[in-house]
Amino acid sequence: MAIIEMQKELGVLADGWWGGDSQRAYLAQGKQLDFNWAYLRRKLAGSFSQSQVDGFNRIMAACNRAKLSPQHAAYILATVWHESATTMTPINEYGKGRKKRYGQWFKNSKGVVYGIRNGNLSRPAYLKSDYPHLFFGRGDCQLTWLDNYIKLGLILGVDLANNPDLALEPDISADILVTGSMQGLFTGKSIPHYVTFGTFNEFVLARYVINGRDKRHLIAGYAKTIMTAMQFKDDDTVNLAAA
Repeated sequence: MAIIEMQKELGVLADGWWGGDSQRAYLAQGKQLDFNWAYLRRKLAGSFSQSQVDGFNRIMAACNRAKLSPQHAAYILATVWHESATTMTPINEYGKGRKKRYGQWFKNSKGVVYGIRNGNLSRPAYLKSDYPHLFFGRGDCQLTWLDNYIKLGLILGVDLANNPDLALEPDISADILVTGSMQGLFTGKSIPHYVTFGTFNEFVLARYVINGRDKRHLIAGYAKTIMTAMQFKDDDTVNLAAA
């Protein structure tokens, strides 16, 4: 079991439950998460294309930048595997949301064209003359709604509201996913709210971070597989506690 092996490497109690002691040792020793590629390939897909491998490495790099625990990183990677239709590349939503409120233009009785800015209609619509874009799903996590583009753009220092296709840029897309998921910026629920140790049931509930109950058991299964495939990188390890 991957968690037990990583705990042994850290020199903490190897009980298979990644708690505070494991996380503190992981951060202090400057470890970086990586994959047992043979296991991941065999259990998840049978084989990977180079672009899929690059995608896994790109998302894991974003998780490592944010110093995520293995269980949190596993759920983020599982989300991308599902939301990208297993391509592991940032994509536009199929159909560009044309049947959804965020993927359509509307016109009022005076002929003014407008779009809907959020899912709960708690704020006024936006005018096409102000933001000439539809904010359908883009990127690794299918970011939707103008308000979410504005929110994530301000946090990351990227003008997503005026340039929504920046959400398709690989590194920006990965940072949107990690930041939004860990801070609960998509639905108001964060991965840490649901996931403590990385159990299957925790991963099932974590689907509320992105998209309610949709495919939640399927994605939870992906997360368990990915977590079991994790290991530490063999090189570039720095003992930060001794620095």
